[in-house]
Amino acid sequence: MSIIEIAQKTRASARKLAVLSANLKNQAIEAVAKALEAAAADILAANAADCKAAQADGIAKPLYDRLKLDESKLKSAIAGVRDVAKLPDPIGAVQIHRELDAGLILKRVTCPLGVLGIIFEARPEALIQIVSLAIKSGNGVILKGGKEAVRSCEILTKVIHQALAETAVNPAAVQLLTTREETIELLKMDEYVDLIIPRGSNSFVRFVQENTRIPVLGHADGICHLYADKAADIQKAVEISVDAKTQYPAACNAIETMLVHKDLAPIFLPAVAEALQQKKVELRGDEPTRRILENIAEATEADWSTEYSDLILSIKIVDSVEEAINHINTYGSRHTDVIVTEDSEAAETFLNAVDAAGVYHNCSTRFADGFRYGFGAEVGISTQQMPPRGPVGLEGLITYKYRVVGDGHIAASYVGKDAREFTHRELL
Repeated sequence: MSIIEIAQKTRASARKLAVLSANLKNQAIEAVAKALEAAAADILAANAADCKAAQADGIAKPLYDRLKLDESKLKSAIAGVRDVAKLPDPIGAVQIHRELDAGLILKRVTCPLGVLGIIFEARPEALIQIVSLAIKSGNGVILKGGKEAVRSCEILTKVIHQALAETAVNPAAVQLLTTREETIELLKMDEYVDLIIPRGSNSFVRFVQENTRIPVLGHADGICHLYADKAADIQKAVEISVDAKTQYPAACNAIETMLVHKDLAPIFLPAVAEALQQKKVELRGDEPTRRILENIAEATEADWSTEYSDLILSIKIVDSVEEAINHINTYGSRHTDVIVTEDSEAAETFLNAVDAAGVYHNCSTRFADGFRYGFGAEVGISTQQMPPRGPVGLEGLITYKYRVVGDGHIAASYVGKDAREFTHRELL
């Protein structure tokens, strides 16, 4: 089947999915969850084969970490599927209900986008999350996983198709592409695809953004910061730093740069360095940092704008919260940044002034996640200024239409000498 035929088929199936009731969509989502549970052994075996082949090809460790799907990750992904089913139906919500004039009623009502094109490197569990969100939001979806995850994606799609075949959702609403050539063609399908969501490395996301006319939702970098303020609780700051860097270093919400107030640095840096080095983190510092931590590597200008996705952390000492904010707004990727402080005024200044999708106070950046936000799952994280921003769940996969119902009303009645006046009365 050609990519155009796939896109056409997905579009046709999506239009039928768009009008299904919440109950029918939820039944389909639960069927997918049960099928994934039943096929767990086959899914994990396929992923193990992908991992073995990827290792033989010399896959980078951060990408391998994303690729590996163990029993715990699979169970978590299935739990996310069921969480999506529990969420309120995002379709058909009335956002505006207004009388324009007697008998002339305006409603703004939510509806699906249409067809989503999701392109992702590794991370087969992303496929599970995306399909559940697509069904719930009434959208068709064309998926393209990385070549390193092809076996995992194929078995997952097969299981999902088998599950949907027994429901009101046409399995054709979910399609899988497997070649780079298909990816290039997908980016040209602006007639059939309404939104492209890339998930992967910054170079990969930039390539997608630069090679399509279809709107793209995503982030090219995950350069997250932790700022330890002069009023930080040392133990709290150490624990948050270790979690934000090491809990899953390949994630886009792991910190890459730590900023430390000069007054805190002499006490805090030795403590946090010891904790991080116990976790095998390579530290790089500016000159003031290296005067305190003598045995670490020098941080260069390039380090401030690097997403390591690995156990590497650059450190810089700053004079004030304002300098920390300026550094973040200069080098950050507008993803997620945190201040650790007991000074509520400093925290408020940071939260208001840092330009990022997520701004945190006294907690790990690793909470920047759709599942942890209670979205059930996410299709990706957006660092763009326009909404949706941050972890994107159902609300990022819908749009709206204006419905106007009258009784023979014509626009000519509202102009001229005897023009009628609009009432513009809110009915919600």
